[in-house]
Amino acid sequence: MRLPLILPLVAAAALAGCVYVPRTTEVYDEGCGIVAKQMTLDMQQVGGFSGGCVNQGCSALLAAMGAVTVASAVVSGSIVIAGNVVYWFEKRGQCVTQP
Repeated sequence: MRLPLILPLVAAAALAGCVYVPRTTEVYDEGCGIVAKQMTLDMQQVGGFSGGCVNQGCSALLAAMGAVTVASAVVSGSIVIAGNVVYWFEKRGQCVTQP
């Protein structure tokens, strides 16, 4: 009956040490004939905990790592959305439809 308690810990351990960062790439738009920019989320692993931890120390460390992962996803996701809106307006201004 410990399964419901173990699942969040396994999920936190899987995400532990990861952060999300926005990444800008350039793609060619054939319809407009331009190179446009777009932003995506990129997951980076910054490391895990290497030393030993005991009982509540492990759970606190996993909770902190999970909180950092979630916070980076929210902040970076917001940056990606805002950046893609700006790039969309930029693309619309430069787009000349090809016959």
